[in-house]
Amino acid sequence: MSGNSDLKALYPFLHGGQQDPDRLDAALMLSVEEKARDSRETNGRFFGENAKMLVAAAKAVADVYRNGGRLFSMGNGGSSCDASHVAVEFVHPITAGRPALAATNLVADLAMISAVGNDLGFEHVFVRQILAQGRGGDALIGISTSGNSSNLMAAFAKAREMGIVTIGLAGGDGGKMKTSGSVDYCLVVPTTSIHRTQECHVTAYHILWDLVHTLLADDRGSAQTKGAAA
Repeated sequence: MSGNSDLKALYPFLHGGQQDPDRLDAALMLSVEEKARDSRETNGRFFGENAKMLVAAAKAVADVYRNGGRLFSMGNGGSSCDASHVAVEFVHPITAGRPALAATNLVADLAMISAVGNDLGFEHVFVRQILAQGRGGDALIGISTSGNSSNLMAAFAKAREMGIVTIGLAGGDGGKMKTSGSVDYCLVVPTTSIHRTQECHVTAYHILWDLVHTLLADDRGSAQTKGAAA
């Protein structure tokens, strides 16, 4: 088969043709199965490698809240949506009986981001906010599929200097998040697929949220027991 014929078979719509409907449906169904399987397998590898670190990160965030601190979140592009999601989960828990916990999405203030980006450069959009709002004993979670976002790394470095707990969600080899020494808990999804990485990130921060509430609920239960005994 010539090169031109190969292209026509793969992309008939580029040559004024259409794929056979039955063959197209079969190919699409196979694609669904393969992607779903890849998602499950990537998820399994990620949590198999990172479960202990995720628990450790949850304990650190629970300690932040015990001591009156708060959580900050940040990310770019699709990961900025995850940063928003993280903050909403903590501030507005949908599970009955779980208290609201202070969390700030550093992507939310567009005027701040555009001002800092315009005046100082996009690399500074998160670090400026951490300098202004962060305090030692707070926590900062940053999400990046590559682990190399320069504005996240700048904020992580400054947060570490300030005594802020740092948590990173990355993909691939973890990038600079993994090697910089600025991230206390770096959870890396072992894939180069952006979609599979994002899927694991969502599950990871949902579990982090649940573990933090479980740890704080245990504190409240202990306090009630002691109060009754007194």
